[in-house]
Amino acid sequence: MTPLVIAAVLAAAVTHASWNAIAHGIKDQLLAFTLICTGGGVCGVALLAFSPLPDGAALPYLIASAAIHVGYMTLLMASFRLGDFGQSYPIARGSAPLLVTVLAAVFVGERLDGWQIAGVAVASAGLMGVAVWGFWDTGRRPHWPAILAALGTGATIAAYTVVDGVGVRASDTAAGYTGSLLALQGFAIPAYALATRRGTLLAQLRPVAWRGLLGGVLSVSAYGLVLWAQTQAELAPIAALRESSIIVGAAIGAVFFKERFGAPRIAAAGLMVVGIGLMLHAG
Repeated sequence: MTPLVIAAVLAAAVTHASWNAIAHGIKDQLLAFTLICTGGGVCGVALLAFSPLPDGAALPYLIASAAIHVGYMTLLMASFRLGDFGQSYPIARGSAPLLVTVLAAVFVGERLDGWQIAGVAVASAGLMGVAVWGFWDTGRRPHWPAILAALGTGATIAAYTVVDGVGVRASDTAAGYTGSLLALQGFAIPAYALATRRGTLLAQLRPVAWRGLLGGVLSVSAYGLVLWAQTQAELAPIAALRESSIIVGAAIGAVFFKERFGAPRIAAAGLMVVGIGLMLHAG
């Protein structure tokens, strides 16, 4: 985890929280993700025009990842539709690092040292604390459909993180792998929207087009940075460090969605900082 890798992952965290906030801010989630996925798909095709194609050994991972990403987008749409941004986003992102640690150990053979394991655990506790605090603060009962959708989103995040971590290393080109993945996955949801909305889709997209396409560009930037970082360091610490986007998301929620950012969330953010410090101790 060199300073350059850390900077890339933190930049990805900021851009990731930003595009998720843009998606949440568009009330019709199908329209939001149609635009975001279209923007990502177009960027992927453009990136492929200036990048070498990935090695053939990466093809199974690309196909698997594209399918997982479509599931991820579908579950993320559901979690945003059913729950608040300040809770759905933290639960989805906070549940992923520990799952990545387990999957990377089982399927990739990565073995983290004690400091890194402790860091992943503490950071994940802080991230989940951000999510759970919302129930205590508002006094509302948990909305289980939203929670289950967010947890399902976290599971798909963990799955594609490991698949792409292996696939991008096999591809010999982070840019080519990113472009191929975006081109494969980018048009599934737009095709579904076109089939279901038919003649009304373009008129519905027009008022939110620039926001959605901006979200697509930010999405590409965020994941491209993460894929490059995965060629430079182990998967689990990158996954946990990337989830600092939850703290950025909480700040965006406070400023733009008027959600409270009280002492419990600050304490949870502090746990995140401690976890990052533990993860980087070994480096």
